[in-house]
Amino acid sequence: MAAIIPESHKDLLVNPIHGVLSTMMPDGQPQMSVVWVDFDGKHVLLNSTLEKQKGKNMQSNPKVNVLVIDPNNVARFIEVRGEVMEITQEKAIDHANLQTRAYSGGEKYLFYGDIYPEETKSKETRVVFKILPTKVNLNAIFG
Repeated sequence: MAAIIPESHKDLLVNPIHGVLSTMMPDGQPQMSVVWVDFDGKHVLLNSTLEKQKGKNMQSNPKVNVLVIDPNNVARFIEVRGEVMEITQEKAIDHANLQTRAYSGGEKYLFYGDIYPEETKSKETRVVFKILPTKVNLNAIFG
């Protein structure tokens, strides 16, 4: 059953604030990655590749955590525990470009060319991971 992202914390998922993704390695060891985060109203969206370790981990074990901390108040955060429900190549590069503009403050436009070298595009499979929230935790008790 899907958990609801409260209105009070949606800004942490739609504004360009870096998150931390936790996945599980094949040997059971946790693996964490700093990620760009997006939200479509139902799913947390992460843009990556099938070849990166986090991509391999999400393919083999779809259970993940995403943590985003408010940079203006570290006692305010959202932790989304969820499950990868879909992995899609459709419009993944367009999504990466939108994220590039958001996270660069509009200074960069293209993911391939401005962030990563253009030739990298042919060496990887860019996808969007759609994560369905199953549990949401908010804020630190000392906040």
